[in-house]
Amino acid sequence: MHLMGIDIGTTSVKTGVFDVLLEQKLSLMADYTLEAHGDTVEFESEEYWSIVKGEIEKAKKALDIEAMAVDTQCETLILTDEDGNPVRKAIVWLDNRATEEAAEIEAHFGRKKVYEITGQPEITATWPACKLLWVKKNEPDVWARTKRVFLLEDWILFKLTGRFVTEKTLQSSTIYFDIRKGSWWKEMLDYIGVGEGMLPELLDSGVAVGEYQGIRVVTGAMDQVSGAIGAGVVKRGIVSEMTGTTMVVFSPCDEIPAFDVSSIVPCHYNYDGKYCLLTWSATAGMALKWFKNALCEDFSFAELDALAEKVDKGCNGLTFLPYLCGSTMPKYNPAARGSFTGLTPEHTRAHFVRSIMESIACTLKENLDYLDLPVSEIRAMGGGANSPLWCQMKADITGKRLVTLKNKETACLGGAILAGVGIGAFASVESVADRILAKDVYTPSGEDYTESFKNYQKADRMLNV
Repeated sequence: MHLMGIDIGTTSVKTGVFDVLLEQKLSLMADYTLEAHGDTVEFESEEYWSIVKGEIEKAKKALDIEAMAVDTQCETLILTDEDGNPVRKAIVWLDNRATEEAAEIEAHFGRKKVYEITGQPEITATWPACKLLWVKKNEPDVWARTKRVFLLEDWILFKLTGRFVTEKTLQSSTIYFDIRKGSWWKEMLDYIGVGEGMLPELLDSGVAVGEYQGIRVVTGAMDQVSGAIGAGVVKRGIVSEMTGTTMVVFSPCDEIPAFDVSSIVPCHYNYDGKYCLLTWSATAGMALKWFKNALCEDFSFAELDALAEKVDKGCNGLTFLPYLCGSTMPKYNPAARGSFTGLTPEHTRAHFVRSIMESIACTLKENLDYLDLPVSEIRAMGGGANSPLWCQMKADITGKRLVTLKNKETACLGGAILAGVGIGAFASVESVADRILAKDVYTPSGEDYTESFKNYQKADRMLNV
């Protein structure tokens, strides 16, 4: 039996096919380019479907596939008429045109009320409620023709099965979904002028909803939840961290934390009907990539690792703040900028490389401390997981066991697992978590990074204000 997960990212579609032992049998990727003009970011709705349909056809030619599920980013919005024909281009999650509408919604409801119902501590132009209000105010002709409101995963499910359905993890950041009740928030819908009949039927993740060309179609999960499932992050005490361009930390939790006016950590609906917390840092692997491209053009990442390994921890006092795109969590400051401090004539290229790596490990510790949840193990993903030095550094600085994974395409694997649950091949997500294989395990070695972390915090207090 083969199960397929499709991960629709911001600029690419990844497809993975797995057997019931979760061994990957096929991997595909298709890139695409968004239409971006300032705060406006759009894409043709039908093109999303065309790409996905093409990838399914490729996979079907290679393997017999029993079931599939799709994961996507949360906030990409597709508006259609009553027959499901788009009435405008998709408004991509990155789109920030609805800043005035976000301020209007915040002024009316307040951050506290929105957080306590939806789990979102901020009201931003990204959220679909704000985008819908913008369309209503600025595109009245489009609004008059809008009869159905899709998010991206909903749209693909509709094209696959003809059903107007969604799953609850995807709706977490609309700010019109009540994560406590698992239902639409009518007060917000009334305010923005959206009737419940315009929205899809709410289902759980891992529910069979139809069939496409002999493949059974199952509800998936939003990308971060699907990635966590594929990493085996399915119980309290295990978190995932992805060091890619950015850093994302995902932690399951049982309760919605109390509102804290100073916190911007969102709480999302998780696949199991409970919750999860997400933190992110705008710059992680991007900082090392910037340094490589700008100052070490002839070096590979492996060669940079080898350089950094020759330098003692603490980098002889050299400290980097990784705020090339501002700081986000635990301190939100878009005006913050990256910097090296503590420079002396003894510092070499190798010191700079290691100081960048140590700073990202310090960022991980700060985010875990900020979440203030018990953590016994970190599952590491993204390009940073390919560096043994960086992984050991993170284990030492956080004091936690860190595990890298055999399968790198965790979002696709998470989708395949949900597909298996939906057709009864697996009893539950948790029942197959032990089939997700570790690649390498890093335990704290006893190296003391206390001084490095103190220097990082000191520089942050001085420069990130």
